[in-house]
Amino acid sequence: MQANVNGTTMPVLEMMLEPGEALISTHGDLSWMTANMQLSQTTNTGGGGGFMAGLKRAVGGAGIFLTRYEAVGGQGMVTFASKVPGRILPIEIAPGQGYLVHRHGWVCGTPGITPTIGLQQTFKGGLWGGDGFILQRLEGEGKAWVELSGEIVTYELVAGQTLLVHPGHVGMFQDSVSFQVIRLPGIANRYFGADGHHLVSLTGPGSIWLQSMPLPVLAHALSEYLGADDHRADAVGGGVVGGVLGNVLGRGV
Repeated sequence: MQANVNGTTMPVLEMMLEPGEALISTHGDLSWMTANMQLSQTTNTGGGGGFMAGLKRAVGGAGIFLTRYEAVGGQGMVTFASKVPGRILPIEIAPGQGYLVHRHGWVCGTPGITPTIGLQQTFKGGLWGGDGFILQRLEGEGKAWVELSGEIVTYELVAGQTLLVHPGHVGMFQDSVSFQVIRLPGIANRYFGADGHHLVSLTGPGSIWLQSMPLPVLAHALSEYLGADDHRADAVGGGVVGGVLGNVLGRGV
């Protein structure tokens, strides 16, 4: 199996598979492929979990089934294009050494990995419009590819070191990092600071990847240019702004 990331600001992940090799991904991520790629739907990724892992994904708004791509009768190609400007990164997953990734981050992986929901936190109001904060957990054994948006900043946290991060900027972190969603301290900060009500506390040891341009932040920045009135512009995630950006930029999870 050979992975090529083509492009710069809007990269495309091109996967070359030998006969019998396979990949798994969520629904709707396919961009193009050769005619000898065989598609099927599965809950058994080879890394464990099966139907119960599918149910956990469904609770988070994703589908129970995953799409499996397999090359038949010769070398095949399948590609996945990025949704927003950013980067596509490979990660190695080993037993007991998984990752947590933002809700739109996982692109595809080898059949030995198991994708499930690592956290689902409902936020009321603020930048999220009730959409909530969802993390995917990638575990098992194999290789996965993850899409992060904007510029990427990486930190290596030592044991006990904590960084407080806006939820949208959380791209990915090793599962050795402990995390907790906390309320922004101070009533004035929460209601008049325009930064939302919540932060994510990430505590080492482990590596974290932060992204500069998450979709909710991008939606908020674009809202004043979409012709919505003041009331609608304040309600990002719903109404005209949410509908337009949902169709153009988003995908259901």
